[in-house]
Amino acid sequence: MRLILASASPRRLDLLKQIGVTPDAIDPADIDETPRKDELPARYAARVAAEKGVAVAERHPGALILSGDTVVAARRRILPKTETGHDARMCLELLSGRRHRVLSAVTLIAPDGKARHRLSESIVTFKRLHPGEIDAYIASGEWEGKAGGYAIQGRAAGLIRTIQGSHPGIMGLPLYEVRTLLLAVGYPCG
Repeated sequence: MRLILASASPRRLDLLKQIGVTPDAIDPADIDETPRKDELPARYAARVAAEKGVAVAERHPGALILSGDTVVAARRRILPKTETGHDARMCLELLSGRRHRVLSAVTLIAPDGKARHRLSESIVTFKRLHPGEIDAYIASGEWEGKAGGYAIQGRAAGLIRTIQGSHPGIMGLPLYEVRTLLLAVGYPCG
């Protein structure tokens, strides 16, 4: 059974290797990821993961397709994948000293077209960030393209007081859920 990862994220590829999984191909989906009006974070993450899977499945009939999406949410607000230092600063100032949710949705589409879905929800609490800490993090560039403006696997780990939930889910791919889905369709995991 061929496994296609519907993501260009090197982080997701590295995470899969932790459970002994190496995709046969990587084919990122190119879909519109704009949240719909009044769309809640969990529904948004699940919808985008599913749409990515469907888009890639159309290009690889008969293959197993794994897709995912990770959302950082402050209450009902979906924080952006930061493209500018200004966006990252806005996110970090909002998250400073507060708890927020990280929702990581995965979709697995079997060769017969049947889709299975899982959602991991984690809680992350940042310390109260001083302006100099935010400035230093912005200067690092680590925030670029990251949901919520930070990467827990990097320098931001030193700014986080607590997490509850899936550390790999916060990084972008909840491994317990992925492994469960793969085993359910008979795909071997380490």
